[in-house]
Amino acid sequence: MKIDFNKNLDGLVPAIIQDATTKNVLMLGYMNQEAFEKTKETQKVTFFSRSKQRLWTKGEESGNFLNLVDIQVDCDNDTLLVTVNPVGPTCHKGTDTCWAEENVQGYGFLSTLEGIIESRKNDQENPDSYVASLFRKGINKIAQKVGEEAVETIIEAKDDDESLFQNESADLLFHYLILLQAKGYTLDDIAQVLEKRH
Repeated sequence: MKIDFNKNLDGLVPAIIQDATTKNVLMLGYMNQEAFEKTKETQKVTFFSRSKQRLWTKGEESGNFLNLVDIQVDCDNDTLLVTVNPVGPTCHKGTDTCWAEENVQGYGFLSTLEGIIESRKNDQENPDSYVASLFRKGINKIAQKVGEEAVETIIEAKDDDESLFQNESADLLFHYLILLQAKGYTLDDIAQVLEKRH
């Protein structure tokens, strides 16, 4: 791994800190050669603090360490991507990230869709929405819909119409998310089961 610590006059390179599990960016710090070597040696992320003008291991006072998982160097050899398992909040203000975001697993639009389904589950203002009506009909109807969509997906998988297959797959996933909500679970719960199996 070749890192160009001499590209800047101060000998520092940016180190982007990313949670190894959630993939969320937690903070940005700076490393010099000594901080980089200490990070590898101790497996705890260490920076060069520009304000203190010394090496600083994240968590040395708070106990909120950043346990090293991996370090990658960018294409110009002057920026580090450091993946970590954080212990506690990362920011000195007590938040999960330095952007005051919650460090939770996200699945892009699927997480947004989960939130919409959850909000419609007990929606008094739109009781006639499709999702609300499914929840009112109960677990048997929801499970039946998942089964129907699974069969339709299988049928389309055997044909050559990609658009129909994608649409049936979307219907299956949508109804599966409803089923998870009805059972009190989330995508994250299922992802954890898969991760344990892995």
